[in-house]
Amino acid sequence: MGGCVFCEKVAGNDVESLVVYRGAFNYVVLNLYPYTNGHVMIVPYEHVDSLNAARVETAREMMDLAQRTEGVLRQLYQPPGINIGMNLGECAGAGVAGHIHLHLLPRWPGDANFMSVICETRVHIEELHVTYARMRAAFGAS
Repeated sequence: MGGCVFCEKVAGNDVESLVVYRGAFNYVVLNLYPYTNGHVMIVPYEHVDSLNAARVETAREMMDLAQRTEGVLRQLYQPPGINIGMNLGECAGAGVAGHIHLHLLPRWPGDANFMSVICETRVHIEELHVTYARMRAAFGAS
């Protein structure tokens, strides 16, 4: 699918594309513009625009990977909360409306402070390549 960022990412180099894990039907990738450290997405290899259009085995593995990813995030970042969700369709907030993806992001009290709310600026405690190395190692060990 020409022009789909998720289809292009999976065809590229894992380190450059920030792909931390490849399953049989989905892959786990760092969000290039994270809300918090550890913000990842689970993306199916198949290019579908709705969860209903995904094959059963794709949806099943997506949930399995969501459970595994929750464990990795809790192990690495010890967040008191985690958001897990999808935005299906452009009007629902999907940045890439044509290719479904499941977001998982750790949350902490006060992580929506004046910097992000008023200044539209996110502050992160580690760089993406550090997060990538930590997540990739954790997936290899889990």
